[in-house]
Amino acid sequence: MADDTAPVRRGRKPSEDDGRRQFLTKMKVDIIKAIKQAALEDDTHAWQIMEEAAQQWLERRRSSRERE
Repeated sequence: MADDTAPVRRGRKPSEDDGRRQFLTKMKVDIIKAIKQAALEDDTHAWQIMEEAAQQWLERRRSSRERE
């Protein structure tokens, strides 16, 4: 009898239900280490720190463009 289950897609995590998607970028190793250390110290995730930093940067950028 044939197996009716769908094949497992290896190497990919299932989509998050919160609307987030993975975004790959490059950074200097010392910055990555500092972010990971800060995440450990603050009992949070590195992606949360980076998401907050990106949001703050976008807000500052938007504000400076509005003043022009």
